[in-house]
Amino acid sequence: MIDLKPLADAPRMLAEASLGPVQTDRFQPTGFPDLGAATYTLSDGTEMLLVESAQSMANRTETACWDDRRNRLIEVLDGLPYVHVDIYSGDRAAATTASVLEAHRLNSPYVLDGEVNGKGFKELFLTRAAYQSGQPVDRAKFLAAVFAYDPSSLLHGTFMSFVEDGRMRLARAMSSFIEARGVRVAQSGGVKNDRVNPSGEASKGFGNVPFARMEFTAVSITAFMNLDLRQIRSYALPDEATVLLELLALYKFRKVLAHGLRLRTACDFDVREVKITTPPDFALPPIEALEAALPPAIRACRQLFADPPVTHVRFGHTEASSRGSKKSTRAKSRGDGQS
Repeated sequence: MIDLKPLADAPRMLAEASLGPVQTDRFQPTGFPDLGAATYTLSDGTEMLLVESAQSMANRTETACWDDRRNRLIEVLDGLPYVHVDIYSGDRAAATTASVLEAHRLNSPYVLDGEVNGKGFKELFLTRAAYQSGQPVDRAKFLAAVFAYDPSSLLHGTFMSFVEDGRMRLARAMSSFIEARGVRVAQSGGVKNDRVNPSGEASKGFGNVPFARMEFTAVSITAFMNLDLRQIRSYALPDEATVLLELLALYKFRKVLAHGLRLRTACDFDVREVKITTPPDFALPPIEALEAALPPAIRACRQLFADPPVTHVRFGHTEASSRGSKKSTRAKSRGDGQS
């Protein structure tokens, strides 16, 4: 039995996990366009590095709870709502996705523009949220609608920018990131070899192409979690819903620590220590205890969920969704893309 009482009056729960590379001391951080590795310096001169951003960690906590073989949430989360999308090209089912896999979750165009029994999902959502154009958003009904279709969106945040005037939005209640302290650059490199034409044109994929590689070492690497308990309580959902959200957030953090820390080919961590920094009288439950607590917590919320909990929508390719990249369009115009 997990005792959540220490969280009842706390404004937030803060957790830290000390990490280390599985092999050697080098690791590869995330890279950002036009920036590369996100390094920065503290006022005392300590060299720091953002290893994984809050946006990336939100997505990783979601995918850690997804079963690729079953193409659905992992078994312990059976019964938890989300939106499953079947993507059609004409009459042919071409692919699938889901709200928990989409970068913008319920605001994904594949979700919002999908159809359920001939009715648009966007219309279903707006009806359940009691949305009225030109009227203030009914926050209680909006939150209840999000909980009904995808409770994880109440943890990871949602901005319904594609719905009416974009006034329905929520900040993240659960956020996480990984940073390294006392970093040093570990430079290396290599070459892509062309066994047929070493001096071929590199821009077209031919030739021997040398490259530089930047990895790092660090004095310490830490994964942080911030669970905004005040925000979750502000949802004013029934008690069983609040309990479910808290257990789900704790489980997601435990799950990504247990099975989601191979971030890249050259960035594979294991956990050395996990601790709660606030509230001081709460200990992060082990993953086994959370797996035992979640199924009954999900069943207790059944009446608050959509019926059935997994909403199946059909998305048909549109001109925008079918449009290829500019590069592939140019290739086709030259005849490069024809077989």
